[in-house]
Amino acid sequence: MPRMLDVSDEVRAEIGDEEADRLLAGENAPGSYDCTSCRTPGDSEQERTSTVLFIGDETAVLAFAHATCLPSQVVQVTEEQLQGAVRSITGDTVDLEPEKVVPEQAVLGVTSGLVLIAGELHPALVVEPTGPIVRPGSTALGDDFLPLLIEQGFMPVTAIESVPPVLHGWSVLLAMGQLHAVLQPGTNGRQPVAWWQAHQPLQVTEGWRAAANKHQQVLMFAAPVGSIGRQPREDLLRDALDKAAANGKLVASALPLAGT
Repeated sequence: MPRMLDVSDEVRAEIGDEEADRLLAGENAPGSYDCTSCRTPGDSEQERTSTVLFIGDETAVLAFAHATCLPSQVVQVTEEQLQGAVRSITGDTVDLEPEKVVPEQAVLGVTSGLVLIAGELHPALVVEPTGPIVRPGSTALGDDFLPLLIEQGFMPVTAIESVPPVLHGWSVLLAMGQLHAVLQPGTNGRQPVAWWQAHQPLQVTEGWRAAANKHQQVLMFAAPVGSIGRQPREDLLRDALDKAAANGKLVASALPLAGT
């Protein structure tokens, strides 16, 4: 059965007409998949599905997403990331050159919510990768996500009882009331660069935006894969955060707000 796939012109240009036509005919496309954006199951036979090509200098990983989450597009990443500094997008490997097979690529899942601290609501972003994060160039197994963030200045959290300290140089970019990126300091005093950037601007609630404008900062919590999960309600998200903190698997900082 043909799949309900969207293959954009830019994706087709990268993978070639033959591969694109095979995908559209259902020969190479998976029936079921985990959406590379929201990480929930999808079915390309039952719902519109986008092909998302993560591309490095020589190799690429083709992933799938609900069309309601992401449009079909090409996303540029570094070859170092693509070769395994970061791991595991659910998707097939596409060779741009023969014998260039790469591991699956991880992405950062970002959830917005309001967190109650000392009787006051604060806007928060919760970041959890879809797979273990290892240091660039490392071949060791394990997960260095939290140590890497601690080295950047994020603080370990064992209980969410007070607002974490501000991490200067980092910021959260809001524009036109939508979430665009988390920015980190550039190297050698250069302009800030995106540590995480939304494939398309993310909607936030009116309450979240009002709290961000009030405090002029956003709390960022980060946890390794498997610690938080996709929680449908803010109370469940808070419970998951508290559990991750108690288990020593949470870091946090307050990031100044950039934009409105």
